[in-house]
Amino acid sequence: MNWVVYMLKCNDSSIYTGISNNLNRRLDTHAKGNGSKYVRARLPFKLIYTEDCISRSKAIKREIEIKKLDKKNKELLVKSYNKKRSHNEYF
Repeated sequence: MNWVVYMLKCNDSSIYTGISNNLNRRLDTHAKGNGSKYVRARLPFKLIYTEDCISRSKAIKREIEIKKLDKKNKELLVKSYNKKRSHNEYF
């Protein structure tokens, strides 16, 4: 089963990082206000980053690494990701 580390930019410009094995379902849960309390209090949000992982363990480790970054470095990670994928930049 594939896992994904994802980052959301919340309405207050904060960045939430999480993992899921079904990203679409998890985003839907967040959008309906039934996900994390953090995101629920900061709706709406925008998906700004995803990273595939081969296992739950690796996804958790990567999530922890990302959560340890300060906001500026998270934004740099997102910019790098978007340039590699030719997405619009968010910052």
